[in-house]
Amino acid sequence: MTSNTEQQRDVIAATYGGRGWQARQADLCQEIAEGGIWHCCGTQTEWQPLREVVLSWPGEELKFTEAPNEYLMLERPNLDALRRQTAALVEFYEGQGVTVHLARPSAPPPPNFLFMRDLFWATPQGVVLARPAARQRAGEERYAAEMLARLGVPMIFHAHGTATFEGADALWLDAKTVLLGVGVRTNVEGSRQLASLLWPMGITVLEVALPRGVQHLLGVVNFVDRGVAVLNVAKASPALQEVLASRGIATILLPPDDELLQGLGMNFVTLAPRRVVMPANCPGIRKKMMSAGVEVLEMDVSEYLKAAGGLACLTGILRRG
Repeated sequence: MTSNTEQQRDVIAATYGGRGWQARQADLCQEIAEGGIWHCCGTQTEWQPLREVVLSWPGEELKFTEAPNEYLMLERPNLDALRRQTAALVEFYEGQGVTVHLARPSAPPPPNFLFMRDLFWATPQGVVLARPAARQRAGEERYAAEMLARLGVPMIFHAHGTATFEGADALWLDAKTVLLGVGVRTNVEGSRQLASLLWPMGITVLEVALPRGVQHLLGVVNFVDRGVAVLNVAKASPALQEVLASRGIATILLPPDDELLQGLGMNFVTLAPRRVVMPANCPGIRKKMMSAGVEVLEMDVSEYLKAAGGLACLTGILRRG
């Protein structure tokens, strides 16, 4: 016999939940892993093998006529040389087995769109879209979103209201803990919003204050492996050092010399555990990292350095592991 409930369901259209309605079964992590709906992306680590990145192709917006300081840059990059370095980076990453997606916006973005690490941050369920703190960078997130949407990457959150958040301020300590630098680029409200997003995922945010004269947390600490970090000793607060020590994280200490401050030698990208690519022309930092058992590769990013960023800044991490 057919029950009254089944009879009622038979006359309800699928769009109202009747016969033909198919409930969505998988959660977002499963959908990302299975493919078909979303682009495979995400990470919960700073050191697992690098799989996919986003780089910005330098556009005509870099032919600006204002003083470099007006765009948060130290010097004016040479566009042709910058493009050659970008092309060399694409070739390098692809040679390491890393998929590279080039962002070419539909309209000219602000010049600092060069630095993709700041504009999004990957989680296991998709990416968090940034909201840059500087007026000169306002709107860059729109062009990053355009690129990510074209790829099919789920954007699960966008910092909003009075919040500012930049991806280079967030680093994975482990799969359940994020270290977040709060300072000029990411503010307290940005930290609160990120913590609220991650808490239901079982992920805790540890907030550390950044001192004056630091762009991002990435300029203070960077990871080469599980339990091994490179530390800018002049800018690492006692609170940050205590967090690292309490978790048994060994540190490679770098003094505030020219290689660190002008050469941005610790602005490296970890390709795999204890294997990194760093800016060229920093032999002292290279030697110190190699003596700690880290394999070091180098790339010329001198034109990016003029724009006040290095290898880690320009490389948007989309997927690891």
